[in-house]
Amino acid sequence: MNKVFIVAAHPDDEVLGCGATIAKYTQNGDEVQVVFIADGFGSREDGKNRDNLALQASCVLGCNRPIFLNFPDNRLDTVPFLDVVQNIENLIYDFKPNIIYIHHIGDLNIDHQITHKAVMTACRPQPESFIQEIYAFEVLSSTEWQTPGYLSFSPNVYVDVSDQVETKQKALQVYSDEMRNQPHSRSIDNSIRLTKVRGATVGLDYAEAFMLLRKVG
Repeated sequence: MNKVFIVAAHPDDEVLGCGATIAKYTQNGDEVQVVFIADGFGSREDGKNRDNLALQASCVLGCNRPIFLNFPDNRLDTVPFLDVVQNIENLIYDFKPNIIYIHHIGDLNIDHQITHKAVMTACRPQPESFIQEIYAFEVLSSTEWQTPGYLSFSPNVYVDVSDQVETKQKALQVYSDEMRNQPHSRSIDNSIRLTKVRGATVGLDYAEAFMLLRKVG
């Protein structure tokens, strides 16, 4: 059985980035733990807490109850980096995952960037490490909005999620308040459309795409 650790900056990032892949793991009997670094609402005018939505989404995807670290939303650059790293290190030590998914380093959102760096720091290669694979996922309205050519997302791993795309859509609907209407990049329709494009890239009906950052063994 795989133990899969998903580290996302905010609630909804996990579904946008790898929701169907999470569903595929859980349907295969693997254990998936999602961790949210920032509170996801502190910078919003409405101040609406998204923790309950994240709990609902985790039920749709079949993963463990999510963990909330509650660092300030869109202000991770104001938090001592070591504090973020040590929190992640402790969770990794407790859960002992063999597979980890994180944000792409080139995302426009500062919380995404810091989350990526903190996880990679926490996952420094050590003798007898239990971490075998690390992947980066893409998040619409952040990954593709970065300055053209700057640390672009270049996927080299494609997961067939043709049987899980409906589950991803249901999980996105849980976060309907965070989704936008067409033609906004972060619409439910566009998120599903991206899985269709990623799938067609490699001859599948639907796929989620990732960058392999490390694979051991």
